[in-house]
Amino acid sequence: MAGKKCGNCIDSLDKKIIIALQNNARRPYKELAKKFEVSEGTIKNRVTRLIDKGILVLEARVNPFALGNQIAAIVGVNLKDRNHEEKIKEIEKIEGVTSVWNATGKFDVFFEIMVESLSALNEVLFRKDLNEIGGITYTETFVLLHSNTKYFKLF
Repeated sequence: MAGKKCGNCIDSLDKKIIIALQNNARRPYKELAKKFEVSEGTIKNRVTRLIDKGILVLEARVNPFALGNQIAAIVGVNLKDRNHEEKIKEIEKIEGVTSVWNATGKFDVFFEIMVESLSALNEVLFRKDLNEIGGITYTETFVLLHSNTKYFKLF
């Protein structure tokens, strides 16, 4: 539609701000304003808008491989019924789950989890949490061995 603005679109300045904050989320707005030749208020307003619209999240995450006592995994899940949203909400409540999403392909849903041991992962997958959710026909777990770019929420 000609002339209609996209409510959740970002422009080149938004993108520059996001990239700068990805590199250092604690970077002062004053420094960003100088770099991008805009006012500090413009940077603050842009960041606030991006956060309010759910486009940007600024949060602390940890590298599970640097901690040494954490197991990180991605789990693919096949569902019996087409109730993805309901199951996603239930999986999000499992302690240690850092993100959940539905996808195309072999699995209906994926989730990331970080726990303190293989035993704790086994509890989630086979003894407690996923069994309580029900309606899951198949899972496949991928234990992450190393990454220089993957960070998780700490619980």
